[in-house]
Amino acid sequence: MNDAGRVADSGNPFRLAGSDGNPGRSIIDVHGVLFGGPEAAIIGGPCGVESKDQVFAVARYIAEAGTRLFRAGAFKPRTSPYSFQGLGSEGLALLDAVRREFDLGIVTEATDMESFSDVERTADLVQIGARNMQNFPLLRRAGHSEKPILLKRGQGATLEEWLLAAEYILSEGNPRVILCERGVRTWSNHARNTFDVSVIPAAKALSHLPIIADPSHATGRRDLVIPCALAGVAAGADGLLVETHCQPSSALSDGAQALLPNEFLILVNHARKIKNDLQSISANLGLCF
Repeated sequence: MNDAGRVADSGNPFRLAGSDGNPGRSIIDVHGVLFGGPEAAIIGGPCGVESKDQVFAVARYIAEAGTRLFRAGAFKPRTSPYSFQGLGSEGLALLDAVRREFDLGIVTEATDMESFSDVERTADLVQIGARNMQNFPLLRRAGHSEKPILLKRGQGATLEEWLLAAEYILSEGNPRVILCERGVRTWSNHARNTFDVSVIPAAKALSHLPIIADPSHATGRRDLVIPCALAGVAAGADGLLVETHCQPSSALSDGAQALLPNEFLILVNHARKIKNDLQSISANLGLCF
Protein backbone atom coordinates (compact mmCIF):
# COMPACT_ATOMS: atom_id res chain seq x y z
CA MET A 1 0.00 0.00 0.00
CA ASN A 2 1.38 3.43 -0.91
CA ASP A 3 1.75 6.38 1.47
CA ALA A 4 -1.46 7.98 0.21
CA GLY A 5 -3.37 4.82 1.16
CA ARG A 6 -1.85 4.76 4.63
CA VAL A 7 -2.79 8.41 5.19
CA ALA A 8 -6.38 7.80 4.10
CA ASP A 9 -6.65 4.70 6.31
CA SER A 10 -5.30 6.59 9.32
CA GLY A 11 -8.32 8.89 9.40
CA ASN A 12 -6.05 11.94 9.12
CA PRO A 13 -5.83 12.88 5.42
CA PHE A 14 -3.90 16.07 6.20
CA ARG A 15 -0.90 14.43 7.82
CA LEU A 16 1.46 17.19 6.65
CA ALA A 17 -0.86 20.11 5.84
CA GLY A 18 -3.00 19.71 8.95
CA SER A 19 -2.59 21.41 12.30
CA ASP A 20 -2.58 18.07 14.12
CA GLY A 21 1.00 17.08 14.73
CA ASN A 22 2.23 20.44 13.43
CA PRO A 23 2.12 22.81 16.41
CA GLY A 24 2.23 26.50 15.64
CA ARG A 25 1.83 28.18 12.28
CA SER A 26 4.30 27.92 9.44
CA ILE A 27 6.12 31.08 8.41
CA ILE A 28 7.52 31.07 4.87
CA ASP A 29 10.15 33.57 3.78
CA VAL A 30 9.97 34.73 0.16
CA HIS A 31 12.58 37.34 -0.74
CA GLY A 32 12.47 38.70 2.80
CA VAL A 33 8.67 38.78 2.97
CA LEU A 34 7.23 36.55 5.71
CA PHE A 35 4.01 34.74 4.87
CA GLY A 36 2.36 33.85 8.17
CA GLY A 37 4.20 36.60 10.03
CA PRO A 38 2.72 39.61 11.85
CA GLU A 39 2.56 41.85 8.75
CA ALA A 40 0.44 41.54 5.62
CA ALA A 41 2.46 39.97 2.80
CA ILE A 42 1.55 41.82 -0.40
CA ILE A 43 2.19 40.60 -3.95
CA GLY A 44 1.37 43.04 -6.73
CA GLY A 45 1.70 43.26 -10.47
CA PRO A 46 -0.08 42.82 -13.80
CA CYS A 47 -1.82 39.68 -14.97
CA GLY A 48 0.73 39.02 -17.68
CA VAL A 49 4.13 40.13 -18.91
CA GLU A 50 3.45 42.21 -22.03
CA SER A 51 6.60 44.25 -22.63
CA LYS A 52 9.67 45.66 -20.87
CA ASP A 53 8.09 49.12 -20.65
CA GLN A 54 4.95 47.68 -19.09
CA VAL A 55 6.58 45.53 -16.40
CA PHE A 56 9.15 48.19 -15.52
CA ALA A 57 6.45 50.87 -15.16
CA VAL A 58 4.39 48.68 -12.81
CA ALA A 59 7.43 47.41 -10.90
CA ARG A 60 8.53 50.99 -10.23
CA TYR A 61 5.36 52.00 -8.36
CA ILE A 62 5.10 48.56 -6.74
CA ALA A 63 8.54 49.11 -5.21
CA GLU A 64 7.75 52.71 -4.25
CA ALA A 65 4.72 51.42 -2.31
CA GLY A 66 7.06 49.29 -0.20
CA THR A 67 5.89 46.06 -1.82
CA ARG A 68 8.71 43.57 -2.31
CA LEU A 69 7.08 40.90 -4.45
CA PHE A 70 6.12 41.29 -8.11
CA ARG A 71 3.69 38.99 -9.90
CA ALA A 72 3.13 38.54 -13.63
CA GLY A 73 2.54 35.55 -15.84
CA ALA A 74 5.01 34.61 -18.56
CA PHE A 75 2.88 31.56 -19.36
CA LYS A 76 -0.87 32.24 -19.35
CA PRO A 77 -3.42 29.40 -19.31
CA ARG A 78 -6.50 31.03 -20.87
CA THR A 79 -10.05 29.82 -21.36
CA SER A 80 -9.93 30.69 -25.07
CA PRO A 81 -7.09 29.44 -27.28
CA TYR A 82 -7.27 32.78 -29.10
CA SER A 83 -6.55 34.90 -26.03
CA PHE A 84 -3.10 36.23 -25.14
CA GLN A 85 -1.08 33.26 -23.86
CA GLY A 86 1.93 35.14 -22.51
CA LEU A 87 5.44 35.73 -23.84
CA GLY A 88 6.88 32.46 -22.53
CA SER A 89 10.66 32.41 -22.17
CA GLU A 90 10.90 36.06 -23.25
CA GLY A 91 8.54 36.92 -20.40
CA LEU A 92 10.73 35.05 -17.91
CA ALA A 93 13.74 37.05 -19.09
CA LEU A 94 11.83 40.29 -18.51
CA LEU A 95 10.86 39.15 -15.02
CA ASP A 96 14.50 38.45 -14.28
CA ALA A 97 15.29 42.00 -15.45
CA VAL A 98 12.64 43.33 -13.05
CA ARG A 99 14.31 41.50 -10.15
CA ARG A 100 17.73 42.97 -10.98
CA GLU A 101 16.47 46.51 -11.59
CA PHE A 102 14.09 46.88 -8.63
CA ASP A 103 15.21 44.15 -6.17
CA LEU A 104 11.75 42.58 -6.24
CA GLY A 105 11.03 38.91 -5.65
CA ILE A 106 9.27 37.26 -8.59
CA VAL A 107 5.99 35.33 -8.41
CA THR A 108 4.97 33.61 -11.63
CA GLU A 109 3.00 30.56 -12.70
CA ALA A 110 4.16 27.15 -13.85
CA THR A 111 1.52 25.71 -16.16
CA ASP A 112 3.03 22.40 -17.25
CA MET A 113 5.84 19.94 -16.69
CA GLU A 114 7.78 21.08 -19.76
CA SER A 115 8.26 24.68 -18.60
CA PHE A 116 8.43 24.08 -14.84
CA SER A 117 12.21 24.10 -14.61
CA ASP A 118 12.47 27.36 -16.57
CA VAL A 119 9.88 28.99 -14.32
CA GLU A 120 11.62 27.61 -11.25
CA ARG A 121 14.93 29.21 -12.22
CA THR A 122 13.30 32.66 -12.48
CA ALA A 123 10.70 32.62 -9.71
CA ASP A 124 11.18 33.22 -6.01
CA LEU A 125 7.66 31.82 -5.52
CA VAL A 126 6.21 29.38 -8.07
CA GLN A 127 2.46 29.63 -8.56
CA ILE A 128 0.24 26.64 -9.30
CA GLY A 129 -2.95 28.12 -10.71
CA ALA A 130 -6.55 27.21 -10.06
CA ARG A 131 -6.84 25.19 -13.27
CA ASN A 132 -3.93 23.01 -12.16
CA MET A 133 -4.85 22.53 -8.51
CA GLN A 134 -5.52 18.84 -9.20
CA ASN A 135 -2.85 18.34 -11.85
CA PHE A 136 -1.19 15.68 -9.73
CA PRO A 137 2.00 15.19 -11.80
CA LEU A 138 2.56 18.96 -11.68
CA LEU A 139 1.94 18.99 -7.92
CA ARG A 140 4.46 16.19 -7.44
CA ARG A 141 6.99 18.12 -9.53
CA ALA A 142 6.39 21.16 -7.32
CA GLY A 143 7.07 18.92 -4.35
CA HIS A 144 10.60 18.36 -5.65
CA SER A 145 11.27 22.07 -6.13
CA GLU A 146 13.57 24.03 -3.87
CA LYS A 147 11.30 27.08 -4.32
CA PRO A 148 8.21 27.80 -2.22
CA ILE A 149 4.89 27.09 -3.93
CA LEU A 150 1.76 29.27 -4.09
CA LEU A 151 -1.19 26.90 -4.48
CA LYS A 152 -4.43 28.47 -5.69
CA ARG A 153 -7.77 26.92 -4.87
CA GLY A 154 -9.56 25.33 -7.81
CA GLN A 155 -12.75 26.94 -9.10
CA GLY A 156 -14.95 24.20 -7.68
CA ALA A 157 -12.71 22.74 -4.99
CA THR A 158 -13.75 22.13 -1.42
CA LEU A 159 -11.41 23.09 1.40
CA GLU A 160 -10.60 19.42 1.90
CA GLU A 161 -9.69 18.91 -1.77
CA TRP A 162 -7.51 22.02 -1.67
CA LEU A 163 -5.60 20.80 1.38
CA LEU A 164 -5.15 17.37 -0.18
CA ALA A 165 -3.64 19.07 -3.24
CA ALA A 166 -1.20 20.77 -0.86
CA GLU A 167 -0.53 17.35 0.65
CA TYR A 168 0.75 16.13 -2.73
CA ILE A 169 3.42 18.85 -2.70
CA LEU A 170 4.31 18.41 0.97
CA SER A 171 4.52 14.62 0.71
CA GLU A 172 7.19 14.92 -2.00
CA GLY A 173 9.46 16.85 0.35
CA ASN A 174 8.72 20.56 -0.21
CA PRO A 175 7.42 22.01 3.10
CA ARG A 176 6.96 25.56 1.83
CA VAL A 177 3.39 25.81 0.53
CA ILE A 178 1.26 28.95 0.66
CA LEU A 179 -2.48 28.61 0.03
CA CYS A 180 -4.36 31.20 -2.04
CA GLU A 181 -8.14 31.70 -2.06
CA ARG A 182 -9.20 33.13 -5.45
CA GLY A 183 -12.94 32.60 -5.52
CA VAL A 184 -15.12 29.68 -6.53
CA ARG A 185 -17.71 29.38 -9.27
CA THR A 186 -21.33 29.68 -8.10
CA TRP A 187 -24.65 30.79 -9.60
CA SER A 188 -23.93 34.48 -8.91
CA ASN A 189 -23.31 36.72 -11.92
CA HIS A 190 -22.42 40.01 -10.25
CA ALA A 191 -18.75 39.00 -10.20
CA ARG A 192 -16.54 36.54 -12.07
CA ASN A 193 -16.41 34.19 -9.07
CA THR A 194 -17.66 34.18 -5.49
CA PHE A 195 -14.96 35.27 -3.06
CA ASP A 196 -15.15 32.76 -0.19
CA VAL A 197 -14.14 34.80 2.84
CA SER A 198 -15.26 32.04 5.19
CA VAL A 199 -12.70 29.57 3.85
CA ILE A 200 -9.84 31.71 5.21
CA PRO A 201 -10.50 31.17 8.95
CA ALA A 202 -11.71 27.64 8.18
CA ALA A 203 -8.40 26.82 6.48
CA LYS A 204 -6.43 28.34 9.33
CA ALA A 205 -8.35 26.16 11.79
CA LEU A 206 -7.46 23.00 9.85
CA SER A 207 -3.98 23.81 8.56
CA HIS A 208 -0.75 25.42 9.73
CA LEU A 209 0.02 26.67 6.21
CA PRO A 210 -0.11 30.41 5.45
CA ILE A 211 -3.09 31.54 3.38
CA ILE A 212 -3.49 34.63 1.24
CA ALA A 213 -6.36 36.04 -0.83
CA ASP A 214 -6.55 36.96 -4.50
CA PRO A 215 -9.51 39.38 -4.76
CA SER A 216 -8.65 40.24 -8.38
CA HIS A 217 -9.47 36.84 -9.85
CA ALA A 218 -12.18 36.31 -7.25
CA THR A 219 -14.20 39.28 -8.48
CA GLY A 220 -12.98 40.20 -11.96
CA ARG A 221 -14.08 43.78 -11.24
CA ARG A 222 -11.83 46.65 -10.23
CA ASP A 223 -14.50 48.26 -8.03
CA LEU A 224 -14.85 45.08 -5.96
CA VAL A 225 -11.17 44.33 -5.46
CA ILE A 226 -10.36 46.69 -2.58
CA PRO A 227 -13.46 45.86 -0.45
CA CYS A 228 -12.94 42.11 -0.90
CA ALA A 229 -9.20 42.40 -0.28
CA LEU A 230 -9.75 44.20 3.02
CA ALA A 231 -12.45 41.68 3.98
CA GLY A 232 -9.95 38.89 3.34
CA VAL A 233 -7.33 40.48 5.57
CA ALA A 234 -9.96 41.12 8.26
CA ALA A 235 -10.89 37.41 8.09
CA GLY A 236 -7.29 36.46 8.82
CA ALA A 237 -5.54 36.22 5.45
CA ASP A 238 -1.79 36.43 5.84
CA GLY A 239 -1.50 38.54 2.71
CA LEU A 240 -2.86 39.47 -0.70
CA LEU A 241 -2.16 38.76 -4.36
CA VAL A 242 -3.43 41.79 -6.28
CA GLU A 243 -3.35 42.72 -9.94
CA THR A 244 -2.43 46.25 -10.91
CA HIS A 245 -1.55 47.84 -14.23
CA CYS A 246 -0.39 51.30 -15.26
CA GLN A 247 -2.90 51.30 -18.15
CA PRO A 248 -5.60 48.70 -17.48
CA SER A 249 -7.65 49.71 -20.51
CA SER A 250 -4.84 48.53 -22.78
CA ALA A 251 -3.91 45.37 -20.83
CA LEU A 252 -3.68 42.21 -22.92
CA SER A 253 -5.36 40.16 -20.17
CA ASP A 254 -7.67 40.89 -17.21
CA GLY A 255 -7.51 44.67 -17.42
CA ALA A 256 -11.00 45.00 -15.94
CA GLN A 257 -9.79 43.72 -12.56
CA ALA A 258 -6.44 45.53 -12.40
CA LEU A 259 -6.12 48.37 -9.90
CA LEU A 260 -4.77 51.72 -11.02
CA PRO A 261 -1.46 52.76 -9.41
CA ASN A 262 -3.05 55.09 -6.84
CA GLU A 263 -5.66 52.46 -5.96
CA PHE A 264 -2.95 49.88 -5.35
CA LEU A 265 -1.16 52.23 -2.94
CA ILE A 266 -4.42 52.89 -1.05
CA LEU A 267 -5.07 49.15 -0.73
CA VAL A 268 -1.56 48.39 0.52
CA ASN A 269 -1.77 51.05 3.23
CA HIS A 270 -5.21 49.96 4.47
CA ALA A 271 -4.39 46.24 4.34
CA ARG A 272 -1.30 46.76 6.48
CA LYS A 273 -3.28 48.77 9.02
CA ILE A 274 -6.03 46.14 9.29
CA LYS A 275 -3.46 43.37 9.68
CA ASN A 276 -1.74 45.29 12.48
CA ASP A 277 -5.06 45.96 14.26
CA LEU A 278 -5.90 42.24 14.13
CA GLN A 279 -2.92 41.36 16.29
CA SER A 280 -4.55 42.88 19.38
CA ILE A 281 -7.97 41.43 18.48
CA SER A 282 -6.42 37.98 18.10
CA ALA A 283 -4.76 38.23 21.52
CA ASN A 284 -8.02 39.27 23.19
CA LEU A 285 -10.32 36.72 21.55
CA GLY A 286 -7.90 33.83 21.06
CA LEU A 287 -8.67 33.69 17.35
CA CYS A 288 -6.25 32.51 14.69
CA PHE A 289 -5.44 35.67 12.73
